[in-house]
Amino acid sequence: MKKIFAVFSLFTLLAISSSALKVEDESYYEAFRGKGIKLNVFNWGEYISDGSEGTMDVLEEFEKISGIEVVYNNYETNEDLYAKLSAGKGNTQYDIIIPSDYMISRMIRENMLEKINFDNIPNVSMLDDKYRYPDFDKTGEYSVPYTWGTVGIVYNTKYVDKEDTGSWDLLWNKKYAGNILMFSNSRDAYGIALKKLGYSLNSTNRDEIEDATELLKEQRSVNQAYVMDQTFDKMENESAYIAPYYAGDCLSMMENNENLAFYYPEEGFNIFIDSICIPKGAKHKEAAEAFINFLCETEVAVANCEYICYFTPHTEAAKVLEFDERIYPTEEQLLKAESYVALPDSINSIYDSSWIEVRSSLDISELVIVGIILGLALTVLIVLTIHRRMKKGKINY
Repeated sequence: MKKIFAVFSLFTLLAISSSALKVEDESYYEAFRGKGIKLNVFNWGEYISDGSEGTMDVLEEFEKISGIEVVYNNYETNEDLYAKLSAGKGNTQYDIIIPSDYMISRMIRENMLEKINFDNIPNVSMLDDKYRYPDFDKTGEYSVPYTWGTVGIVYNTKYVDKEDTGSWDLLWNKKYAGNILMFSNSRDAYGIALKKLGYSLNSTNRDEIEDATELLKEQRSVNQAYVMDQTFDKMENESAYIAPYYAGDCLSMMENNENLAFYYPEEGFNIFIDSICIPKGAKHKEAAEAFINFLCETEVAVANCEYICYFTPHTEAAKVLEFDERIYPTEEQLLKAESYVALPDSINSIYDSSWIEVRSSLDISELVIVGIILGLALTVLIVLTIHRRMKKGKINY
């Protein structure tokens, strides 16, 4: 079972012994029954407790208590989510989304989110104000914190020498060429490169962005693939040895492969908050608010944190859970953590075009390989042509 926490309280023992989910006010959800509501939820992969391996099936429990049908879909990156919502701006098919901090800020600025009616979310009172009013939503009108987390490096102790760890440099180490993974989303990839160079991961300096671009181009020579959810399989089945990823997910991988370990790079790293939002034009806003309230039920918050292995902003759930020291950052490490902020559109455009350049560029070794392949193909073509002509008697010696 995926776990980030050890559970010791009487509360959890009682929850396990009872098959009925305990909520603050069951009548609140009963009001939606029999109305034929279908709620469309768009979330990250493996980001809600789904009933596997004895865990709570959160969506099923919500459907049972409210009578609301949930249609559930996944996305891999904030950028994928943004592109999907931009395409249907004002006429979205989704009622619930769970983006990260910088993307929420951008969506607020572009009027892509509904203001939330907190009269319909009484359980919000159990969330820590530190996460309720973050820089990306200072008034707390557009988002409800779901989890918070950090980014570090997961690596395989069978193949990676301990003395090579501790820095972001590991992702550029030629000793492990072909066994290193990199984020497929530009913000995280650039954040790593900028931190490795000693810059802010929110840099708006064009020279620093260019430096990071060149560094990411260099990384291509050792990089096996640009991935997101595929990181799980590749690291667990040991088809890759090193990857940057979100700490909670890294712990999940570590539980499935005892050879995996994790660390926070000494140069600093990203700390993020993922929050629940309602996209502009959502067709079932009140039902969406009921779903948000359900995710803020204490037992549900505990179940989700146990499953997805991220840290919780829920004060009551936090009392039940004990953090796993293998991935929970120390106060000293958190001093080096930095959150993403929304960048000006002009700077986003530079990052976007530079990322395309990184992904499409070929290094010298790749050019050599391409040249060899083209040369062999041309040789084969010439041989086949000569062979055909000889068979037809067109070549005389």
